[in-house]
Amino acid sequence: MKMSSKVYDVLKWLILIVMPALITLIAALGKIYGWDTTAITATIAAATTFLGVITSISSAAYGKGAEDENK
Repeated sequence: MKMSSKVYDVLKWLILIVMPALITLIAALGKIYGWDTTAITATIAAATTFLGVITSISSAAYGKGAEDENK
């Protein structure tokens, strides 16, 4: 399945900027307020990794399709 450019761009922004920033924010607030944030930060990191893999697979499939069309 190929993603549209808009979906790809939004996912890329989430994966590269928003999710890591959210993990950092939660971890920092947890340290300040004495919360155990291990579970939530690990969950967000796992989701970020999953989305990164899915996006990379879609990007590779898109690139392969473009190469095949140029032959």
